[in-house]
Amino acid sequence: ERSPFFSRGGQACYPYSLRVPRSIRFNKARAYEVVLARVGNPLHEEPLETSREVCRIQDADRELFSSLLLKPFRSLASYCFDHHSSLDKNETFCCAQAIFSGRGSFLEKGCDIAKRLYAKSKHPNIKSGDLCIARVNHIMVEGEDTEALCILKAETVEPFLSISSEQGDLRIATEHGINPEKVDKGCLILNTREDNGYRVLTFDRAGAHSRFWLREFLGVRLITDDSLLTNQVAGLAVSFLQEEGVDQPGESDAADKTVAAKRAMNFFDNHDHFSMQEFEEEVLRRDPGLVARFKEHKARFEEAHGQPIADDFAITTSELNKVKRRLGGVMKFDTGVEVRLLPEFQENALERGFDEQRGMGFVKIFFNSK
Repeated sequence: ERSPFFSRGGQACYPYSLRVPRSIRFNKARAYEVVLARVGNPLHEEPLETSREVCRIQDADRELFSSLLLKPFRSLASYCFDHHSSLDKNETFCCAQAIFSGRGSFLEKGCDIAKRLYAKSKHPNIKSGDLCIARVNHIMVEGEDTEALCILKAETVEPFLSISSEQGDLRIATEHGINPEKVDKGCLILNTREDNGYRVLTFDRAGAHSRFWLREFLGVRLITDDSLLTNQVAGLAVSFLQEEGVDQPGESDAADKTVAAKRAMNFFDNHDHFSMQEFEEEVLRRDPGLVARFKEHKARFEEAHGQPIADDFAITTSELNKVKRRLGGVMKFDTGVEVRLLPEFQENALERGFDEQRGMGFVKIFFNSK
């Protein structure tokens, strides 16, 4: 039996290099058995089909197949399973717990996960797709050898050419399959911190993080700490000031927005602790319109992630460099000229004016050396 995601004589079609968070390593990870399903949308009268038996990954395919499964899980924030009354009422958590503990068969619990996803797929915009639920061994989590459960949903298939050898000659045929680069939804449940709802990495390419996948199917919440909060709030400040602009007179182009964003980063650099009140006073300058728009920007982020962001936390300086890379922009002019601003942009490096003789505005650029 051919393993999922493979074609062309057993060779994987989508090689890549793996990049992962420092605390998690997939180098030796191996997926060895898989439960498959096709999950339709009940509103569209589409059925649910599940495996009748576990699909065993052949030894020759295991290393590459494992890499394909785990590729999407890089640099993702950590979540954990949650429930408003009791964790043991979260069905996806209970299925994973039964698989890890050996209290239930992998086939039975894998099919239960597919049934839960099917039951939650009743919104008219939810697409049908192929589901792959794999057991994975030898993931290193903070130096510990850890088992995991990988769940991927692919909502689209792509055509490809398959070349095979038959009776001493070569044949070519068209087939359809899953492109691992374009898997739509996924989660990786790591068998660690069980009492706290495990550690879960998850993604959804349909949106930043959809309510359906995160809340209704998985039932997870973001694991927050000072490092994550520093990254989130500093990132929100930069994106807000660079993308949505500022209300101060004259601060309307990329240079002014970059200066405003750098003012936000200077706030984080010069404080050990974040206070929303101090941020509004020093960075947003108590401007009622600006404060209100930033709160709306923050609220949209909280809605997308399903939980509020704290207004007070200790600032982690190691996270600030990641946010600083987002600073900058492009000044575009109607004469076909663009000036790109890098994160190191200095406010006094530009001088703007108006040439009366030409009847045109100008920008003068200052620098110390070429």
